[in-house]
Amino acid sequence: MNTNHRPNGTILIILAAIFWSSMGIFVRGLTELAGFTSIQIVSLRLTVAALVFALILFIKNPKGFRIRMKDIQIFIVLGFGSVLFFTACYFAAIRMMTLSMAAILLYTSPIWVMLLSILFFREKLTGRKLIALSFSFLGCILVSGLGSDQSGVTLIGILIGLGAGLGYGLYSILGTIALRRYSTYTVTTYTFIIAAVGSLFLCSLPDLWHKITVCSRKPYLCFFILLTGLVTAVIPFLLYTLGLEQVEASRAAILATIEPMFATLIGVVVFHEYLTLMSLCGIMCIFGAIVVLNYRGVQDKT
Repeated sequence: MNTNHRPNGTILIILAAIFWSSMGIFVRGLTELAGFTSIQIVSLRLTVAALVFALILFIKNPKGFRIRMKDIQIFIVLGFGSVLFFTACYFAAIRMMTLSMAAILLYTSPIWVMLLSILFFREKLTGRKLIALSFSFLGCILVSGLGSDQSGVTLIGILIGLGAGLGYGLYSILGTIALRRYSTYTVTTYTFIIAAVGSLFLCSLPDLWHKITVCSRKPYLCFFILLTGLVTAVIPFLLYTLGLEQVEASRAAILATIEPMFATLIGVVVFHEYLTLMSLCGIMCIFGAIVVLNYRGVQDKT
């Protein structure tokens, strides 16, 4: 595949993580506007993304809707087993434990991706990757506050949190497999259509519709819902999937751990939260992981 005239895959992955990191802004905004629950916000986000991806695919390549029936299982697992599963597990973990502990467990995803990449893609487990993985995971722990409040942590909660990390990591693995057969736009469209349909069974649809209809600022609410889908789903997943065409799955998963770093910075700038010394050390660790991964990357392709 000739990628000489395409954006660097590493840059695409990092940009995707930056867009994902803005999720807190939209979650707080939609909660304040209409009182949506977390899973209702997820459903709105996935539904908007599915419609936009379908429109993009229809404009760019209508033939891209054609897939082989034997491949539908890949998209079912991508939609249900990755996007919807990790989101449901993540929000369940948030309800069962502190946000910082849930975030730490979510960002075990690079570990899962590295193990699965060795199993399915025969990727080499290099010292460079292990060092970068260690830096990134340590950085996520520090940025998340080390899970200082351990109250409410149970074995079930930990398993659910690890499930979120596994589901999150599966997108890199299954996305790489799907991209060998279909375009980026076909992969994202079918993934989100399936995830959106599944989310509608979890979001208390009548209550969701009631909250939209009684909102006194419906035009602004509809615009904000659209913006949520575009900024936190369409753009980042498109960038990440394009990046997967050029970057190994394990490498992409480590690069994506820059997300909590930017989420912390958004909290400082937008919500005037305090940047602790621990968070600052975590940010430096995540930067260190990216430097380790990409230093002399042209010579070292492992």
